[in-house]
Amino acid sequence: MRWYGKLLGFVAGWLLMRHPAGGLVGLLIGHAFDIDWFKSPSDNPYRVFGLTDEASDAEIDQAYRRLISQYHPDRTGGLAEELRQQAEKKAREINAAYDRIKTLRKRR
Repeated sequence: MRWYGKLLGFVAGWLLMRHPAGGLVGLLIGHAFDIDWFKSPSDNPYRVFGLTDEASDAEIDQAYRRLISQYHPDRTGGLAEELRQQAEKKAREINAAYDRIKTLRKRR
């Protein structure tokens, strides 16, 4: 687990706000950076499935099947146009993440 974001955030918040509450705000922001809240899902394809890189192949396949069955364009045909487009975008994101994970695992 990373810790340096929390430390740097605490110090920066304290110095910028000149108050202990500033340190607390900085600590929270540092924590968010440590756990990668501000990275896009394409940076870590496992986040799309809610898994870590230590997940087994079976867990990845199960998460993929669960999500793609939910967002597949064939299943969203009766929805409003905007919702259908969002589902298609999510399905593309799921497929891209799955392909990226499979490519990364072949290199191991």
